[in-house]
Amino acid sequence: MNIESFLTAMAGLSVFVSLLLAFFLFTVQTKNKLANRLFACYLIFFAIDNSGIFIDENFIRTHFNLEFFRWTVCALILPAFYLYVLSVCFADFRLKPKDLLHIIPFIITNVVFLFRLYFLTDTEKILFYENRDQSSEMSYLFLVLGLQTIFYSIGVFLVLKKYREIYQENYTNPRASIFKWLFQMAMVLFVLYYLSIAKNVVRYANIDFLWIWSNTILQFLVLSVTCWFVLKALNHPELFRGIDSKLLLTRDILPKENRDSIDVKGNQNEVFTMQILTLKNYMAEKEPFLDPSLTIQELSNQIDIPVRDLSILINHHMNQHFFDFVNEYRIQKAMNILRDPLKRDLTVLEILYEVGFNSKSSFNTSFKKYTNQTPTAYRNAS
Repeated sequence: MNIESFLTAMAGLSVFVSLLLAFFLFTVQTKNKLANRLFACYLIFFAIDNSGIFIDENFIRTHFNLEFFRWTVCALILPAFYLYVLSVCFADFRLKPKDLLHIIPFIITNVVFLFRLYFLTDTEKILFYENRDQSSEMSYLFLVLGLQTIFYSIGVFLVLKKYREIYQENYTNPRASIFKWLFQMAMVLFVLYYLSIAKNVVRYANIDFLWIWSNTILQFLVLSVTCWFVLKALNHPELFRGIDSKLLLTRDILPKENRDSIDVKGNQNEVFTMQILTLKNYMAEKEPFLDPSLTIQELSNQIDIPVRDLSILINHHMNQHFFDFVNEYRIQKAMNILRDPLKRDLTVLEILYEVGFNSKSSFNTSFKKYTNQTPTAYRNAS
């Protein structure tokens, strides 16, 4: 098998796996159908774009307009991925008319092609296709895709940053797996897209051997990533849950004139001091942190402090994220259990569930943050 046949085989397998996963996502029963469908659309657009490697040359020459249209579909790939990230991060996300703005590059590209390519004669289309790499139309298309890559790479990571900040201020035991999945996925995909830009530069340099090998390596990476998507989708359905995007960060709640006028280290007025004392006493006596799904809204209802005031109290006046504030109590309780000789028979896994964690990795990370030791090392040293 020569390298071109190998490249074609990998592309065909990648397209097949993508379409298979897209079919699964369209048909699987889940609460967050929008996220699944957006991801499925992303996979379908990607498969259409990637299919160009193995499409028969004779078919292209008899359906030039279809091939030209296939080129423009790549302008829908990153918008679909961006909307997918939004739908996974925020459970209340819904598609709105303004989201149609994301398809403007696709529409403009087709309008350009309408006047420049679609209405050409068959002879002119053949001539264009054979010299497409030197055409202004292809340069324009690559420019659009390059700008999209930059724009959406920034946009996706800003969405993830907002998601993480909201979770830290309003939830405990944040679904770190969701953030890690989306972050890893975004990193991998945008690395591939930037590599694709580099590959196209090689293509225009007329170094055929280098272009074929760079294309082969890229296709191998694409196939590997696609298979990774399949494994994740099948084994981790919890990755398709989100949070409420309408939750505000403390810096957005607190009036601007008050942000710098209060010393967070100890000059709180008497009201704040009493609220902090009440909060700490409640946490110590009632131990609401034992609930692994505790949110700031639920704690607000229990302690009878408005959620807005409680958020400012913890995140601003106590200078802690709600996530860190609650986990500190969980770690302290875990430390007491680990030191207790009567509870030596409890495993670390049993202890982390007992104190309110639901993930071994998040427990170990939080424990080491507060003690500079692993739970096992702390127990052995006690």
